[in-house]
Amino acid sequence: MTLKMPSPNGRHILIVVENLPVPLDRRVWLEATSLVQAGYEVSVISPMGRGWVAPYEVIDGVHIYRHTEPPEAHSGAVAYAREYGHALWHWFRLARVVWKRQPFQVIQGCNPPDLIFLLAIWYRLWGVLYMFDHHDVCPELFEAKFGKRGLLYKIMLIWERMTFATATVSMATNGSFREIAMRRGKMAPEDVFVVRSAPRIETFLPGPGDTGYRKGAAHVMGYVGVIGQQEGMDLLVQAAEHLIKTLGQTDVHFVIVGFGPTVGEVKQDVADRGLEAYFTFTGALYGNDMLEALNAVDIGVSPDPKNAMNDISTMNKVMEYMTLEKPVVQFDLTEGRVSAGEASLYARANDPVDFAQKIDTLIRDPQACARMGELGRKRVLEDLSWAHTTPQLLAAYDRIYGKAGK
Repeated sequence: MTLKMPSPNGRHILIVVENLPVPLDRRVWLEATSLVQAGYEVSVISPMGRGWVAPYEVIDGVHIYRHTEPPEAHSGAVAYAREYGHALWHWFRLARVVWKRQPFQVIQGCNPPDLIFLLAIWYRLWGVLYMFDHHDVCPELFEAKFGKRGLLYKIMLIWERMTFATATVSMATNGSFREIAMRRGKMAPEDVFVVRSAPRIETFLPGPGDTGYRKGAAHVMGYVGVIGQQEGMDLLVQAAEHLIKTLGQTDVHFVIVGFGPTVGEVKQDVADRGLEAYFTFTGALYGNDMLEALNAVDIGVSPDPKNAMNDISTMNKVMEYMTLEKPVVQFDLTEGRVSAGEASLYARANDPVDFAQKIDTLIRDPQACARMGELGRKRVLEDLSWAHTTPQLLAAYDRIYGKAGK
């Protein structure tokens, strides 16, 4: 822990994030530390969780204020009201604590949910502006999670419109999100900046990894990320079964790095199919521990199914595989192709048999694996790394402070 004096230029930003603790939210942490390095004072409000339980601490110059983790909503209006009501109360409580320590000029809201604009509207009374950091398309996220639209979907569209209406400047994770900000959000093009999520290549380095994760298998596939309803883990397990039992690739192993609400269901699915010997679930891994696991695999898999949300989302896992020189297998998603290009094979939408065949293709062609891995890392180094993203982040903040006249 290090203490940091107030920013010499007087610029203080409050970042609010609800769905992950900081610094575990990798995008938010890169943003926060990059802003500190650029001379900004940065405070963050986030939930506790995954071992990060200190209510207040300063890490790498970032002031972090944490509140108890809200109950995650899995279904129904009552569950959502409970989760978001809990978060809202703590945002207002902790923002007041931050303000007393040092007033801020900008609130950066990181969705989901699209409710942080309520905090921004209140602080607008004191001249504070709102920077919307558009992580997810929440209406489509709801549809993907619950498989339906209905009243709550319409409410989320309203929240999204109000979020964009409140925002002075918006940061989009890719071109598709930028288009949404301009089309649905009615934002001016000059006020929407593409700030891509990407690893910091100085610390995310290829290496041999911990070979213990391979379990002696000749070919190892790796997954990193959330294990939830919309991540396609059921499709990955089906693909693994086809690869092993139908295509005859028995000298394989799958390393699953991550956590989430359906991890128990996925493990049961693996057991029911008689595939336990072919899977290792590591749980959540961070930093060097995650690198040791991912560097040990041969192929990175991204089974996120094609739907309205995933088709326009940039998957962090794909960027991480590419950075570590791993060829990728994923379903054919619009932004997936934008990210990976020729560093990936693309299976037919939501077809686990074709997904298995794409893995089989790479297993049988180690030269293609190596070539795709090299292409992926080269693409990240030349176009997609955090070093290429930082100027856009700083430009977005120059824009919003320019509008504030500061």
